[in-house]
Amino acid sequence: MPTAITQIIFDLDGLLLNTEDLHASVIQEIAARYGKSYGPEVKAQVVGKRALESSQALVDALDLPLTGEACRAERHRMMRDRYSQTQLMPGVERLTGYFQAQGIPMAIATSSHTENFQLKTRHHQSWLQRFRTIVKGDDAALVRGKPAPDIFLLAAQRLGVEPQHCLVFEDSPAGVSAARSAGMSVVAIPDPDLDLSLFQKAHQVLPSLEEFMPEYWNFEAMIPCL
Repeated sequence: MPTAITQIIFDLDGLLLNTEDLHASVIQEIAARYGKSYGPEVKAQVVGKRALESSQALVDALDLPLTGEACRAERHRMMRDRYSQTQLMPGVERLTGYFQAQGIPMAIATSSHTENFQLKTRHHQSWLQRFRTIVKGDDAALVRGKPAPDIFLLAAQRLGVEPQHCLVFEDSPAGVSAARSAGMSVVAIPDPDLDLSLFQKAHQVLPSLEEFMPEYWNFEAMIPCL
């Protein structure tokens, strides 16, 4: 059993918000222009990273005749009008409401930059009030993006807690690696397109947040989930 968990840190895209299908459709459109296909192996190299790093990984993996910055800019242009479509993933409302009711502080640690974050969450402002802190990919104090542990360590610092007392929820291999490198416990909710073997570092792997059982974990002052 892991050490006592007192704080929760969530990734955002594909975990709390259903943005990954939107991102995948945009990337596939870009790839198709050059006769390429965006499949699971490439997706595993792209998801979870900051925008420029993700775009450079895409360019490298598919050998696209673009710079990483040009790819990032085109993805951003195409996504702007689609972000308004984002909805909460299944189980998110119930689980975050439960942690809030138990007085367990929560944070978001997302690779999204501020502008994109604001676009994709503009219809979810009331729900965002549940989180004590939100660390974004362009935070001035953030040096390296996932799979480096920096973003999770920064979130823990702002929550005022030691890393070993944090439980992270992630959907990408890069995010799982980052959380483990930070010395935190990790629950993986893998993207269904990705090979489950990529999530072997996670302490627990679940198909959905709806399947999470609090009693499996050593939460302080936790009561049974209703």
